[in-house]
Amino acid sequence: MLRRHMLVAALLGLACNLPAFAQAQAPEAKRESVAREELGNRISENIPAIPQELIDRLNRYQNTRGAGVAGWTKNGCLLIGTRFAETNQAHRVCQPLGMREQLTFYPEPLGGMSPSPAESTLDGFVFSKDKGGDEFSQLYWFDHATRNVTMLTDGKRTQNNGALFSRDGKLLAYRSTARNGTDTDVWVRDIASSVAKPVVTAGGTWAALDFSPDGKTLLVMKRVSAAEAYPGEVDLATGALTMFPVDGGKAAFGGFAYAPDGKSVYFVSDEPVNGTIQEFQTLRHHDPATGKLTVLSAKIPWDVEGFSLSEDGKHLAYSTNEDGISRLRILSLPSHREIALPALPIGVFGSGAFSPDGTRLALTLNSATSPSDVFVIDLAKASLTRWTQSEVGGLDASKFIAPTLIRYPTFDTVDGKRRTIPAFYYRPTNVPAGRKLPVVINIHGGPEAQSQPTFNPTAQFMANEMGVAMLVPNVRGSSGYGKTFLSLDNAHRREDSVKDIGALLDWIARQPELDSTRVGVAGGSYGGYMVLASLMHYSDRIRAGIDVVGISHFGTFLKNTESYRRDLRRVEYGDERDPKMAETFERISPLNHANRITSKLFVAQGKNDPRVPYTEAEQIVKAVRANGQPVWYLLYTDEGHGFRKKSNTDYFGAASVLFWQQNLLNEGR
Repeated sequence: MLRRHMLVAALLGLACNLPAFAQAQAPEAKRESVAREELGNRISENIPAIPQELIDRLNRYQNTRGAGVAGWTKNGCLLIGTRFAETNQAHRVCQPLGMREQLTFYPEPLGGMSPSPAESTLDGFVFSKDKGGDEFSQLYWFDHATRNVTMLTDGKRTQNNGALFSRDGKLLAYRSTARNGTDTDVWVRDIASSVAKPVVTAGGTWAALDFSPDGKTLLVMKRVSAAEAYPGEVDLATGALTMFPVDGGKAAFGGFAYAPDGKSVYFVSDEPVNGTIQEFQTLRHHDPATGKLTVLSAKIPWDVEGFSLSEDGKHLAYSTNEDGISRLRILSLPSHREIALPALPIGVFGSGAFSPDGTRLALTLNSATSPSDVFVIDLAKASLTRWTQSEVGGLDASKFIAPTLIRYPTFDTVDGKRRTIPAFYYRPTNVPAGRKLPVVINIHGGPEAQSQPTFNPTAQFMANEMGVAMLVPNVRGSSGYGKTFLSLDNAHRREDSVKDIGALLDWIARQPELDSTRVGVAGGSYGGYMVLASLMHYSDRIRAGIDVVGISHFGTFLKNTESYRRDLRRVEYGDERDPKMAETFERISPLNHANRITSKLFVAQGKNDPRVPYTEAEQIVKAVRANGQPVWYLLYTDEGHGFRKKSNTDYFGAASVLFWQQNLLNEGR
């Protein structure tokens, strides 16, 4: 995904206040005893000691790493993010496959990085960083000449992200919750005076997208949901905010940027075209002076993921998501003629950035059999050069498994035919004749996210070392398959996505090479809810599940998630203040039906999670244990919504494999 102009779409006492139904599920006598261990920032309960043999087998898979490009420096080097120790840090690479010079050395991983533009007198980059995964990121300036780092934001319990320089580097726009802790405003900092002020305070969640070439206006966007956003323009001299009309009244928007002329714009949207409803988000060019709208990707029946404009105004690069695979196209401006490109590896694109002179495009590319690495396209030569070669732990990459895309029928119909759900299928090779493969279903979060065939060391280990197949479905509600599919799980239809997992279990039972008696399910965030809901409905067909930072009750989740996220999540899940929606939450939330979870369960959580508070994990662990069911529980006090530190992810990965060995494969018990 070319992200320069993408809209970045980012208490223990509560356990005593469980709904009465959950509290009354089991007598005290049935509660299991808990073996608890506290070691540094890790708290683990009922997790056995990890055998050294397993640690040794996992070691090479856990030592794979990737690299992602953030942009170009003034001297022609690439600024990249990669990990050489515990966390992802900033590095500089100055030639193809050259040495990676580490620039930052923090115990916490860096977030986004924004290099100063070529026209600026500045030479450095802005980066974001939080503490312990709490997501209250601050912005910092790294100066290349002095190597000094300066905090640019307030350092308080505020979110500050999305740094964007004006073309001359004199202004820095970003989004921040500093005004009231709830609304995400757009702020602009004057670099010379170091004075920052909010320029959009209209309420809700806003982001800065692009400065006009003269730096006098700023394109902004209000995001309501994955299917609804509203673009506008701020006059930085007067502070006046002008909202653009949205055809059809409601639409999704991706990137929005000024064309080189500073008057017309390029943008990504699914607005109706000439009154015709659009399923996918397309790349468009609009000239307000003439009113002419040109749909540049009209012939491509897939979403445009994002786009990037070269600083010299001569080229535009954009990528499409075609059934989970990225495809790159580059247009010559202003003719919009597509130029020839070299053959690119099949995979998924991450960030991309044109060189300051516009002659090259740096691109992050990830595939199912290779971690993320940075490649550079020379536009004139139509050549591709690899700039980073990330390690794969000494493994033989030729033995990595590439998944196949399958589609399985689910419960409802479209145009008289059964709807199908896409899934990526990792199948072990060299399987002995007659042997049936155990299966793990891995469900993405979001719920508006999409699983794509990216490098997954866990899937590779399970296939190559354990002989376990993995299925990665994109159930209804996933992005990438059109606006109708995206909306199929909203509000009262939430459990329809769970039925898609039931349909996948049916598909597994029909496959002669798969063992339907040995199925596990795993997922994080919303995927964690899907794990719990799947166990609630299908414990008779699922042996075990791993829930990572998952939602166990939508009502308590919405009550306790950080205030700056609450309204965004209400649009997707439903408003808990509505009695009918609250009734639905009570009916579908796994916490209220913990007695139906009879499969083995492993719950993992970060204590500082601002999205899904750790109380969601605590209460489901308590409720399931109250029914006499053993639960493994892992809590990190220095992590948030997922695990980002290598030692933490290594332990969790090893514990997960041990959990599957004991509860899916019945080994070592």
